[in-house]
Amino acid sequence: MIDPRGPRFAAAITTVVLAVVLITGNPWVLAVQAVVFAIGAGWGPAASPYGLLYARLVRPRLGPPGELEDAAPPRFAQAVGLLFAIVGLVGFVAGATVLAYIAVGAALAAAFLNAAFGLCLGCEVYLAYRRIVSARSSNNTPPEVSP
Repeated sequence: MIDPRGPRFAAAITTVVLAVVLITGNPWVLAVQAVVFAIGAGWGPAASPYGLLYARLVRPRLGPPGELEDAAPPRFAQAVGLLFAIVGLVGFVAGATVLAYIAVGAALAAAFLNAAFGLCLGCEVYLAYRRIVSARSSNNTPPEVSP
């Protein structure tokens, strides 16, 4: 369980970092962001550099969160961000800069929506997937047999 304000803070930093990538076309900045995404996807958003920054510098200045949330949706969102960052890096390395800019732009849009409005697109995709899997598994259960 995590403080839901942490991923939103991380999304604000990610928005700035990805905007820098779009402005400068610097694949090294994108590579650093990819590492941040990988840490967040692998060990959870609280373990990512931005999560640690939030925990040490921002959260002590705030009151306790109203509620905690499951880390799985933001963790999935970090994996989606990592996928877009990898596509962007491949685009830069392969000389397909249009592909790189589209991938970075999509990740930037998602990060901005989370930072500005609290709308985590990756989280929503994760939750929709869980609902579909849950509905399928409940539809595939054999009917109960009465004696």
